[in-house]
Amino acid sequence: MATKKAAAKKTVLKKEQPIILITNDDDITSPGIRSLVDAVRGLGKIVVVAPERPQSGMGHAITIGFPLRMNKVNFFGDDVESWQTSGTPVDCVKLAVDKVLHRKPDICLSGINHGANHSINVLYSGTMSAAMEAAIEGIPSIGFSLLDYKYDADFTAAKQVVHKMVSAILNKKLVKHFLLNVNIPIAPPEKIKGIKICKQAYAKYEEDFSERLDPHGKKYYWLTGEFKNFDKGKDTDVWALKNNYVSVVPVQFDLTNYELKKQLEKSKLFQ
Repeated sequence: MATKKAAAKKTVLKKEQPIILITNDDDITSPGIRSLVDAVRGLGKIVVVAPERPQSGMGHAITIGFPLRMNKVNFFGDDVESWQTSGTPVDCVKLAVDKVLHRKPDICLSGINHGANHSINVLYSGTMSAAMEAAIEGIPSIGFSLLDYKYDADFTAAKQVVHKMVSAILNKKLVKHFLLNVNIPIAPPEKIKGIKICKQAYAKYEEDFSERLDPHGKKYYWLTGEFKNFDKGKDTDVWALKNNYVSVVPVQFDLTNYELKKQLEKSKLFQ
């Protein structure tokens, strides 16, 4: 009798849904984060913790010396728990783990960013820094970006990419600090040739500060620049995107230059 009761109880118990934490740097009302939520509906319990205002280019900044505010909102429907914060994207991940979920989620998704986060942009990106913060905590993470800066960008193809990738890796055993930087070209779904695993290109902005005058005649400066690719390889994220492939770059937060470390140890330069 006891065995039958245990079996019946086991049948009634439902498998716990994976928790999907979603954040971004374009703010909680952006079309990109809504598209990200829509792309993974049905794959798990979705919890959104995102900034209340745009935080692009914040990198891995955290809030120190100022209070953080967090308010529950309902921007995505009753089936999605969502919170907006006064903090940075990295703050959002920290608050989510400590104060909202009270545990690590099964996966963290950041984006979908309005604009590219390929090549050197990964160092400045609030989108990728949020994903990286989660990875530091041992949470499998992916940052998604669409190469369209327009507010009303078409996220149709991006949503398909997100759904395909998250479905493929959710509930899989992954390496401890699993972190991907995914960029999606501007193209309709039928024009995207596939997904390429890439390296980060050596490409950067040749920057210039445009000097201007405000209405009071005082000088101010506006950052401008031209993007230049110095890496002509066909295994880079820039090449993949230019040729209508989705680029996937595995990222790590260990910035140690191991080759230079060996050289310095061998040379005894500082001894």
